[in-house]
Amino acid sequence: MKVTEHLSRADGKTLFSFEVLPPRKGENIQTLFSNIEPLLEFKPPFIDVTYHREEYVYRQHPNGLLEKKTVRRRPGTVGICAAIKNRFDVDTVPHLICGGFSKEETENALIDLHFLGIDNVLALRGDPIKSEGHFKAEPDGHAYACDLIGQVSNLNKGEYLDEEQDDTWATDFCIGTAGYPEKHFESPNYGADLRYLKHKVDRGADYIVTQMFFDNEQYFNFEKRCRDAGITVPIIPGLKPLTTKGQLTMLPRSFYLNIPEELAEAVHHAPDNEAARQIGIEWCINQSKELMAHGVPCLHYYSMGKSESIRRVASQLF
Repeated sequence: MKVTEHLSRADGKTLFSFEVLPPRKGENIQTLFSNIEPLLEFKPPFIDVTYHREEYVYRQHPNGLLEKKTVRRRPGTVGICAAIKNRFDVDTVPHLICGGFSKEETENALIDLHFLGIDNVLALRGDPIKSEGHFKAEPDGHAYACDLIGQVSNLNKGEYLDEEQDDTWATDFCIGTAGYPEKHFESPNYGADLRYLKHKVDRGADYIVTQMFFDNEQYFNFEKRCRDAGITVPIIPGLKPLTTKGQLTMLPRSFYLNIPEELAEAVHHAPDNEAARQIGIEWCINQSKELMAHGVPCLHYYSMGKSESIRRVASQLF
């Protein structure tokens, strides 16, 4: 079932969903299943599975020469989505990214997903390779999420890259896209960021899921700007409970977000990480309650591979 169908069938009730990371190459998928299982009691209608692009590593040979190799440390998003769907009978939302893929590879991945009966994708540009300072598209790939969304939307109309194909079968993907309550870090201002988002919706995005935030006013203001701009699709807030003192600096550095002073001070003065985690959980519970009272369609939690804190949050809400 499509994400938008789940939202419409909820009849105003706020749903619960979360995002998981594929296991690292060589790890057992059972570890992932064991992190999903404690959250199933809250009846998530869909689970997101992230996609992590390739990295460059340099290996030194005995003769001293360095060899540059491309590696994918977390492969298997499509297979994991199928495994979750088969194991738990829950819809999955694979992340689809521009980086590292040609348009043909993207089309082939979409065909695989269609054959597996997966109805949803979250279309993202993706991050640059860690060793590179800025995003570089593949020679025959997409540079922007709006173009990736356009390709999925075209496939939904039966338009394949090979225009000479006859009697093509149309897919029927529900397309999600990302929104940034505090603005994408590459956008010069809020107005430009909103125009980019509107363009993604106009190209075919059916719903928006936001980057994580810790101040609900950021979401409320973002939602109002979207509605004023004519964006009418559902906007799902993305949340994460702080779990360590170190995240006070890691999260802003990695995700270009602001942590409210009240929360930052409380976590900073926490005696240890367990105390910091409790503060983060309580903050996330209060955030979630206020958003539910506001009538958000779904609360989407970023697990980063750990489910216990999210389970403790969800147990107070769902």
